[in-house]
Amino acid sequence: MAEHRYSAEQVDAAVAAIADGERFADAQELVTHAAPGLQQILGAALDAGGFFDSGHQGEISRVAQIGDGDQRSVALAELVAEESRLAMLVGVAVGLALADELGGANSEQGSDR
Repeated sequence: MAEHRYSAEQVDAAVAAIADGERFADAQELVTHAAPGLQQILGAALDAGGFFDSGHQGEISRVAQIGDGDQRSVALAELVAEESRLAMLVGVAVGLALADELGGANSEQGSDR
């Protein structure tokens, strides 16, 4: 992974910078372009991490069997939120790895000039 470590202040500044709509739109355009490959990486990472193993299937079955509609809706919302958080965390890790790769590619291109 990265040789460079980021301070909390650097991460905070970066988050503030991408909160700018235009800068985020640029990033969103790049992600849209890379989405098919990124989706495969995300799926493989979640699978390798065991996030969609028998425990996951058990949770789906458990929620599906809740008789009370209101309770089932709450449990389903909780399951979706938890899975979204996991996917987001893995997605951030993929993004950091991608940034490292792009940084390395930029360094190599710069050294060829």
